[in-house]
Amino acid sequence: MYEYEVQQARTAELIRRAEQERLVREAVRARRAARHDAATRTAEAEGHTGRSRRRWSTRAA
Repeated sequence: MYEYEVQQARTAELIRRAEQERLVREAVRARRAARHDAATRTAEAEGHTGRSRRRWSTRAA
C-alpha cells in the first residue's frame, strides 16, 4: 500500500509541475505578443513606410 501512496504523490507532483510549466510558457508567450504589439504601434506612430533607406545599387561616379 505504501508504494501506491508514494506513486500517487509523485503523479500529483508531476501534474502540478507540468501545469506550472504551462503557465510559465503562456506568460512568456503573452509578454512576447505584448512587446510585438507595442513595437508595431510605435512603428506605425512614427510613420515608417516599411521601405529600407539602403540603396541596393552602387552610386554612379
